[in-house]
Amino acid sequence: MIERYTLPEMGRVFSDAHKYELWCQVETLVLEAHADDGTVPADAVEPVRAAPPPTPERVAEIEAVTQHDVIAFLTAWADNTEPREAAAWVHFGMTSSDLLDTALAAQLVEATDILLAKADTLVAALRDHALAHRGTLRVGRTHGIHGEPDVWGHRVADFAFGLARSRDRLRRAREAVGVMAVSGPVGTYSNIDPRVEAYVAERMGLRPADVSTQVVLRDGISEWVSCLAITATVCEAVALEVRHGQRTEVRELWEPFGKGQKGSSAMPHKRNPILSERICGMARNVRAQIVPVMEGIPLWHERDISHSSTERISLPDAAIAADYLLHVTTRLVSGLVVDTDRMRANLDSTGGLIYSSTVVSELIETGASREDVYALVQAAAMGTWDSGTPFRETLRAEAAERGVALDEERLDEVCRPERFVRRLDGLFERLAKLS
Repeated sequence: MIERYTLPEMGRVFSDAHKYELWCQVETLVLEAHADDGTVPADAVEPVRAAPPPTPERVAEIEAVTQHDVIAFLTAWADNTEPREAAAWVHFGMTSSDLLDTALAAQLVEATDILLAKADTLVAALRDHALAHRGTLRVGRTHGIHGEPDVWGHRVADFAFGLARSRDRLRRAREAVGVMAVSGPVGTYSNIDPRVEAYVAERMGLRPADVSTQVVLRDGISEWVSCLAITATVCEAVALEVRHGQRTEVRELWEPFGKGQKGSSAMPHKRNPILSERICGMARNVRAQIVPVMEGIPLWHERDISHSSTERISLPDAAIAADYLLHVTTRLVSGLVVDTDRMRANLDSTGGLIYSSTVVSELIETGASREDVYALVQAAAMGTWDSGTPFRETLRAEAAERGVALDEERLDEVCRPERFVRRLDGLFERLAKLS
């Protein structure tokens, strides 16, 4: 992921320097376990533990010759070990995937914890915004067309619960990626005791794979990326709602617009929904990683490395983009401007057409057939669409023409926007408990 969309904390998790720190940790723990078992000399442990991780530049320099990243790392780290002879026992009984998959599991757990913290913040922001607008009337739209009265808090509550579910999926996926293996070539423990694997797992807060064939099967990592994609897409849903609400013809919502901010290089009047558009675009990048990572599940026999080059790109990009999305979506929600007067004006703008459904129900209760009532109300509604005449006027004219009596006082009562949202209290009570 390019630097523009990489936040520092997540960027460090996927930096080469941190990767080599984790590699050193894994190798040191394996060496400690071997020393405890008497497999390697005990005096090799401290020099290795004290050796600083190699720099990414030095590893790259050696890898340019060896064409093998793990060997390059081991050589560069050995150069930092005093006495260097102690490094001979590093990587004893291991294969490259033991190191790579175990360190990757730790890396993905770290990344997940960062994402979960940001998801918690966004859930709270959405919850609080929805509760603040539980009484803010607006028109609910279906197919982009005015439907019935609603409140803005209802719409946002849907996003809050959706993001909370996404966060909870990610919590479960943390367990799926926190899986390691130190089982040697083709995963048979031929040169390494399973006790070593258990030792490393316990100290790194990971779980040994139920079975590994040199590599850990990529179903857990695929689940993790899928959870990131769902989370990113919920963020996109929030952003898309804001984009629609900020259109000139709607003007119900506004992104935060800072002092000195510019909307267009050519048109000074512009206030464009750039944060929302960026969120929608970045979500595509997260979703795009699902298939490449999932295709790392089927490998040739016990192991090949066709998944490796994919994961070097897809896993950091998915995590970094998701991290950025959560950050920017929280900024969007926290600074969102809601024009309540405009929402009410838009609700009233169709001259009462949004009450057609309740008028149908009211007239059916008088004993008329649904077919006749629907025809009457639809004819009145189409008259309003075509002429702009208020719906109650076209309704009276159609009813009179068809010989249908209207109870005007009763229609006054049912054609109130507050009546449509009177049963939402339970929803907001559930929302207030969301954490």
